[in-house]
Parts: sequence; structure tokens; C-alpha cells
Amino acid sequence: MYRTNLKVLILCVGIFPLLLTVYNIGRCDITKEDDSIYREAVSSQFINEFDASVGFQPRVAQAYNHVERSKPIKYEELECVINGDYSVMGRKEGKNVYMPFSFIQKYFEVYGSIYQTFSFTVTRINWYHPSGVFMAFDQYSVEDRNRVKCVSGIEGVPISTQWERKGHYYPIQIAQYGLSHYSKYLTQPRPKIKVLEDGEQTDVSEWLLPDRKSEIRSRMDDRITVDNGVVEFKTSTNMKNPGISKSTEGERISTLSMDIMFINNGSVTVLLQTGDGNLFRVHYVLSDNIIKLEGKDLYYGIGSHKKGKWIHLTRQVMVDFQKGLTLRFSKNRSNKIKSAAHIAAICVRGHGIMDNVTLRSHAHKDLFFDAASYFVRHQDSKGGWPVKVTRKLIPEVMELEPGWYSAMGQGQAISLLVRAYVASKDRTYLETAGKALDIFDIPSSEGGVLAKFLGKFDWYEEYPTTPSSFVLNGFIYSLFGLYDLKEMSTGSIREKAAKLYEKGMRTLKAMLLIFDSGTGTFYDLRHITAGLAPNRARWDYHKVHIKQLYILIELDNDPIFQNTLERWKGYMKGKPAPHN
Repeated sequence: MYRTNLKVLILCVGIFPLLLTVYNIGRCDITKEDDSIYREAVSSQFINEFDASVGFQPRVAQAYNHVERSKPIKYEELECVINGDYSVMGRKEGKNVYMPFSFIQKYFEVYGSIYQTFSFTVTRINWYHPSGVFMAFDQYSVEDRNRVKCVSGIEGVPISTQWERKGHYYPIQIAQYGLSHYSKYLTQPRPKIKVLEDGEQTDVSEWLLPDRKSEIRSRMDDRITVDNGVVEFKTSTNMKNPGISKSTEGERISTLSMDIMFINNGSVTVLLQTGDGNLFRVHYVLSDNIIKLEGKDLYYGIGSHKKGKWIHLTRQVMVDFQKGLTLRFSKNRSNKIKSAAHIAAICVRGHGIMDNVTLRSHAHKDLFFDAASYFVRHQDSKGGWPVKVTRKLIPEVMELEPGWYSAMGQGQAISLLVRAYVASKDRTYLETAGKALDIFDIPSSEGGVLAKFLGKFDWYEEYPTTPSSFVLNGFIYSLFGLYDLKEMSTGSIREKAAKLYEKGMRTLKAMLLIFDSGTGTFYDLRHITAGLAPNRARWDYHKVHIKQLYILIELDNDPIFQNTLERWKGYMKGKPAPHN
């Protein structure tokens, strides 16, 4: 009897889990009905971000708000074959089929960025003046671009890796760097400033000496008759020497600005502490080497020829740090290390004199003038700034050998120089801009930038190839430079700038609609001049065309600009031109 009861008990214990499993299976919906409580918990962070009631327009992402459903969502997975070429997995909910957004974005060229919502906007530019913000360049950070190797310590401008990995000075990039900092100078609040040394205090005890041989003292500046204090320092030039240093007390502001003269060899070092407690050192040395990373020591040359000369040194230290880190680490890791770092101390070595040592939240005016001064120093006898690398716009069809000029580079340099004149009243900048006009008269076939469309319309080439390429955005940028100069100059410079501008505007009005594809714009006219497939403008370049039209409306009231603007804005919202 006992054994029989034991067998029954064992049988019951075995059958119970089986019955429980069958019961739960019976509760499951084979149509993959979601548990509404689970879905609500998972999707709560997206509530009000997506609204299924808002229609979708092709080519531009709209903002959606998620509507809470009272009933669970039923769907089934579905294989979708795309034009017989390949398939992607989608979902079917009732009569609707949903495709992965990553597929939609790529296949239909949806333009925008995913944040809390996915949207597209073009900022309207309501006012333009040669002394004001240049387009929307106050939103640009040229030095952070992937194609910028670093900002040269010798020239104070970006070095581009576009078309040449070793790096070169690209006039367009340099002009945009200067214009962005000028625009930020006008629009951003005054910088937060921490004074580390102004030379006016006789007490220099906060500077730490590395040994008994090192010296630091305050004295009067012998450069000027007005009383002005400076600080003279003397210590070993050896890079292993920690130098004469001063703590920054963990300040998070990271733009270093100082006036310094090295009587003999010397260097300035910024000591950085990272989030994990490691120390990196960024050295600014009297050398012609651009950038070098050795272990945790990063070196920027500021020029071997600058010994015995006063230098106004302005460096965005964290930008320098990140560019150095990318020599060894990925961009993501470099950004992570940089974001957790702060300046711990400033150090000087050698024998020299310093003044006005500060840390600032920004120094846009200094960086703007660095770029403008570069164009003054490096203008050649033709009045231009040649690009010293090969440009293959279309290999074996449209190629440019080193030494070519760009109308866009000339135009944006002129826009920068005009603003430097406005800010300083130094006519050197205006005269340099005036000399830059000469390139516009030289045919592209002879090394200049002037092309002729149909033998009668003057076009200023961004890339002066043969056959001509007729790049739209570069041509319009050159017109902005000519406009800026004619408005702010006088005499022969104004007359010449005005003549070139008027010829260019006549051409633009005659040719603008050739760039209209009916659904977007063409980047250039290679399909006409070289008989190749059309080069459609990416949506970000189409967006540039729209922004340029906003400015053209400010400069000229011809209705072609307003009408074209409205149509090109419509293309961004999936509104093509009518068909027959």
C-alpha cells in the first residue's frame, strides 16, 4: 500500500508541470499579441515623440508623437522584396506594412538627424551685411572636422587632410575657420576669463620653481614707455625638467592665451589630468614640426624662427589634445578621454618673458585674426592663394594639378579680410582683398578661375577644370566675397569688385534654373560639359543652396531668387515639380 501511494505521488508531481506548461501555452497568442503592460513600460520613454496620425512626406523626416493604444498591438513579421533586388524584414499590422527606418532613410535619401525627434529645418537668414555674421557660420566648428589634422601652431590655422593625408593649408578651410570664429565672436557672450599672470603684481610666489637654479621675477616692460609689468623666467630647457609651473586650480575653461618671448630656446607646457587620474602634457615648442605624440607627451611646433620675438599665443588646448589623441586612438575614444580631462597647470621652460597669461572659455577674436593674418602673409604675386595638392574632381576627366586657384577660396578669403578690416580699421586687410580680385579675370585655362558658359556668361570656378565643372555653391560663395568688398571699399577696388559682382549676378540669374532637377538640385553641370551622368547635390548641399538663396534675396530683389527658394524648399518636403 505504501509503495502504491508513493508511485501515485511521483506520477502527480511529474504531470503537474506538464499541465501548467500546456495551460500557459494556451494563453499565448500565436499572432504575437504583445503584452500591453510590457509594451507600455518599454515605450514610456518615447511617449509623445511619435504620432502615427501625422502623415509621412517623402525625403524629409517629420516629427511624430506616439499615441498610447488602448488595445495590444498585433503584428506579423513580413519579408519585403525590394524591386526584385534584395529583401528586408518588415512588419504587418492590419492593412499597414512597416519597413525599418534605416532602410527608408537610405533608399529615399531622407535628410536629418535622430535626436528626441527626427526633423529637418533650414534656418532663415533675415539679415546680411559684410560686417556681420557670415551665413550660419556661428554654428560651425571647422577645427573639429575629421578632415582637419590639427590647428598649426606655426600659422595658427587648420591643416587639412582633404586629398592629401600628410596635410596642407587649404584656403577654403582656413577662410571658413576664420569666418566661423568671427561669427561666434559677434553672437556668443563675452568669455569667462581666469588671469594666471598679468605682470602687474610683484609677488610671483604662486609660480613653483623646479630647482634652486631656476628664477622668476617681475619687472617693467622695456618695449613701451607706458608702465607695464611683465614676468621674466629662467630655467632649464630640457623637456624632462618640469619647468616653472602654476596651478590652474582645476579650471574647466580651456583656451590658453598669452604673450611670450623666448630669449633662448624654450617651451610652454599645459598639464592635463584625465578622468582616470592620468597626466598628459601638451608642449608648445620652438620647432617646425607640426604635431607629434610620444607616450603621454604631445608636441606642437610654434616655429623655430620665433626665438627672440614676441608671440601672441592662443590655443584651444582641448582641441589640440583631441587631435593628438586621434594619432593613436579612435575618434570615439579620443572624445571620451578629452571630455573627462581638465587643465591642471601651466609650465614654462627656458629663458624668456611673459605677460597676459589667461585661460578663457573662448578667444574667437584672436583665432579670427590668426586666419585673416594668414591670408595677408601668404598671398602670392597673382593675388591668390594656390591649393598645393592634386584635385581629381573626376579622375582622368576633370583633374587639377597642384597650384590651382579656387574662386570659392578667393571669395571666402575676401569675406574674411573685409571683416578683419571692419574689426581693426587696418587697411592692409582691405588692400589684400583688393589684390585677390586679379584672379577673377584670368581664364581657368590659363591658371585662373574664369570660365565662360556658352561663350558669354562669366562664371567663377570653385574647381577651374577643363572642361568646366560649374559648381553652384562655390560660385555663389565667390559672389558673396565680391559683394562684401564692393560694399566696404572705395575707389578702384570698389569699382573692380562691383564690375565682377554684376557680371556674376547676370550669369547666376541666367543659369540658376539649369541646376533645378525637379526634385532637388545639381551640384555641378558635368552632365552638360563632360557628357556624364548628372551629379545630384546631396541633401546637405541642397540645404546650402537654400541658405545661399536666402542671402541672395537680401542682396537682389529679382523674383527668380524668391520663386526658386520656395520650390527648392518644397523639394526637401517631398514636393517635386509638376509633371506633364
